[in-house]
Amino acid sequence: MEVQQNIRSAWAALKLVRMAIEQTCRPGLLPSEEAVLLLFGSEPVHEGEALAKAIIETVERLAR
Repeated sequence: MEVQQNIRSAWAALKLVRMAIEQTCRPGLLPSEEAVLLLFGSEPVHEGEALAKAIIETVERLAR
């Protein structure tokens, strides 16, 4: 049961990060949740990978 709770907590945290990225970064930078499933996979780590790429791209763009 603890593993399932940890997975739910991870998804909840990732949703908060996604919400912050969507509100502050340029539109279209972050693939939709459905696109992440197709491009990366269905695990929390796959959502995290998409979020990290969006953050890195934003920071690199701002540093130019």
